[in-house]
Amino acid sequence: MEQEQINNPLHGLTLELILNRLVNHFGWDGLANKININCFKNDPSIKSSLVFLRKTPWARERVETLYLRNVRKMKL
Repeated sequence: MEQEQINNPLHGLTLELILNRLVNHFGWDGLANKININCFKNDPSIKSSLVFLRKTPWARERVETLYLRNVRKMKL
């Protein structure tokens, strides 16, 4: 298990931190264009998006993948 986490690029990052960084980088509209999820389109908020993403594994996976693909471009 420990070896698995060493190779995990998301180890130590919370979903909230990832989502905040994506929103800061793309904005809600840009994020909704990248990932077609209603919680990013209709009255978006960090809190409501986190609730949805924690319950929906496929959506969380898309958010994490987008983050990994763009982390080098973001101003952290």
